[in-house]
Amino acid sequence: MSRAPLAGIRVLTFENFGAGPFGSMYLADLGAEVIKIESRELGGDATRSMGPYFLGAHDSHFFQTFNLNKKSVALDLKRAEGRDAFRRLAGTADVVLNNLRGDQPEKLGLDYATLGPANPRLLCAHLSAYGRDNERKGWPGYDYLMQAEAGYLHLTGEPGSPPARMGLSIIDYMTGITTATAILAALIGVLKSGCGGDIDVSLFDVALHQLTYPGSWYLNEGHPTERLPRSSHPSAVPVQLYRTRDGWIFVMCMTDKFWLALLGVLGREDLADDPRFAAATARRVHRDALTGVLDTQFERETTQHWLSRLQGLLPAAPVYNLAQALDNPFAAAIGMVRTLPHPARPDFRVLANPIKLDGERLPSRPAPALGEHTDAVLGEAGFTPAEVEALRASGAAG
Repeated sequence: MSRAPLAGIRVLTFENFGAGPFGSMYLADLGAEVIKIESRELGGDATRSMGPYFLGAHDSHFFQTFNLNKKSVALDLKRAEGRDAFRRLAGTADVVLNNLRGDQPEKLGLDYATLGPANPRLLCAHLSAYGRDNERKGWPGYDYLMQAEAGYLHLTGEPGSPPARMGLSIIDYMTGITTATAILAALIGVLKSGCGGDIDVSLFDVALHQLTYPGSWYLNEGHPTERLPRSSHPSAVPVQLYRTRDGWIFVMCMTDKFWLALLGVLGREDLADDPRFAAATARRVHRDALTGVLDTQFERETTQHWLSRLQGLLPAAPVYNLAQALDNPFAAAIGMVRTLPHPARPDFRVLANPIKLDGERLPSRPAPALGEHTDAVLGEAGFTPAEVEALRASGAAG
């Protein structure tokens, strides 16, 4: 595309850790000017100092992961001069996004009731742990806590093992993307009505919403989905891990067509007539017996052998560890792993945004240094050099 779709949209953020920065990075990748408002006194975004790997002072691999394509303005909102400067800057913005505790936006003047009168088109997006309108609004919260309370730890892992979280902070990431989606929808609404407002998304709500069909099964039928061996699907069979001669393979026969194709590759067409496995409902009842039968077949050859036979016929994948996943030649070939030179490390590598526009990956630039864009952004917002210098002298800007 000749123009990034969100070019001209200005987003001011008060964000730390994962959920907020992950969501706002999608906006930045799509062309929005995302400006992190950071306190130099506090060291900026907390992940700037989060190890174990660093790229100089006030920068880490963790910080780079969630803050590509953004700008940084150092303002101290604890000082009256800093608050005044922020409100003036908010007058030039389309969105103010925070991922603070639910009781903080009103106290800090980050809501529409405070900022809207001076900029009626402004959207104030609040990404919190539990929301701003309930008894938990003052509670801090993180991804792992949401996984615990929303039942995820009893859906993950092998039966009989201790509760286990998912390997990634999936609630953080999905809440960030949900917030970005809400912001994009609300921006379209502003184009139509000319009126902004508040947007609220919480980690807890997203965690519950992602329970999807197991949630529906329980709410309507009282059926509690439980952990199953081999990371099996709760209803479709065979959809699970199988042992091969040298490791594991994940096979997904979500339809009878795929089931019959699998039997053809394995040379076990006879199983199609076995009353235990002939129908989807029967395979679900006799899942354990079928696992034993199919293990015997898969263990005859290597994972790569079976992949060469199965791919193109039915969904199957190797089971990689993290290193194998990132060193996968396919990931490099499609541009999902790219080199993004950093001032402290020319060979720094990152993961690309998964969105393509007109067949091209979205461009990236390194995350900003703390306060790197303070002078430029304030100047564009109408601050004179003398005013910027006065803010710096007072300690309100850096």
